[in-house]
Amino acid sequence: MHVLRALAQRQNAPLSPLHERFLPLSTRTSVMKRLHRMCQVAASTGCLVAAFSLHADDRSVPGIFAPGIVSGAANEDSAAFSPDGNTVFFDRISWPNAVILESHKIRDTWTAPRIASFSGQWLDHDPAMAPDGSFLVFTSNRPDVEGGKALDAVLANGKVMTASGGHLWRVDRKGDSWGQPYRLPDSVNSSTRTYAPSVAADGSVYFQRPGDDDDFRLFRTQYRDGKYLPPEPVVLGDPSVHKLDPAIAPDESFIVFDANFRDKKASDRLYIAFREGDAWGEPIDLGDAINTSSPWGAHLGPDRQTLYFSSTRSEATHYPRTVEQAAKDLSRMQTWDNGSDNIWSVSLAPWLDAHRKAVKTKSSA
Repeated sequence: MHVLRALAQRQNAPLSPLHERFLPLSTRTSVMKRLHRMCQVAASTGCLVAAFSLHADDRSVPGIFAPGIVSGAANEDSAAFSPDGNTVFFDRISWPNAVILESHKIRDTWTAPRIASFSGQWLDHDPAMAPDGSFLVFTSNRPDVEGGKALDAVLANGKVMTASGGHLWRVDRKGDSWGQPYRLPDSVNSSTRTYAPSVAADGSVYFQRPGDDDDFRLFRTQYRDGKYLPPEPVVLGDPSVHKLDPAIAPDESFIVFDANFRDKKASDRLYIAFREGDAWGEPIDLGDAINTSSPWGAHLGPDRQTLYFSSTRSEATHYPRTVEQAAKDLSRMQTWDNGSDNIWSVSLAPWLDAHRKAVKTKSSA
């Protein structure tokens, strides 16, 4: 979710449409070693959270995804891949102009994006692929009933944002093409501000919509016997803090999302949380190397351990420079590196490996 989400936030919990976050990187190896020894003895949740954060900071540096092709001069988010990784759906947006696009990888090169067959007529965004590639869920302002008008977004204070609403829709794969989108049930789309789906292997959908306080929270609707059941809240950390943009692992063993746990008046950061029985463990900050320049909109790649997210970050420019380098910098600026949201990727392997080791250590303690 992008600019609209900022407009729909509560006044006492501001969220910039570009998620402005600029924080320093700080990692100390000696501290990491001490924490590791302490964790071997104590295996406490707080200790493990600190260890994960320090362990991962200097091992994962985000890289731009398909610069000048997928990541372009506008704003892009929500990279949703086919299981083989050779097709990606995403949205390109300059509010309120938005559309879902698709690109295909041919001989390691991504093709020029084109409008997806099921998108274009309405304000469509936030595509999320089922892990087996059999369907997509996305957000749209298209009418709930055929022949109706575009969906308005209605805020808790009664303010109406014309044609800026969002409900979740599903479109099923039909051979080499796609069928007609159909709306998820009213129990899911109970708010005109229902966004950011993520699909688990069993078809269940995680998403965001306003909670009782009108601030965004995460919910899960179980998919069973071909039906979506009434959603239940996804409890992650401090329940008073808003949470957005879930990226659920296919087996629901972990989830990545953005929140403002550090300060409710501060910008959001990306977190990962691991399943612990029937509940979620303490959210773990993904560190300053990732949480800079407005990261948001988490999605998982087809390998299930690469994180794709949107950010206004850019590549460094160095002076003095040669004329040739100036030409390269200019080309980069004109094609994607201009302060807009682009899609970046980073490996989650450090956090996943650390979690496996922590579980093993805890079980043997």
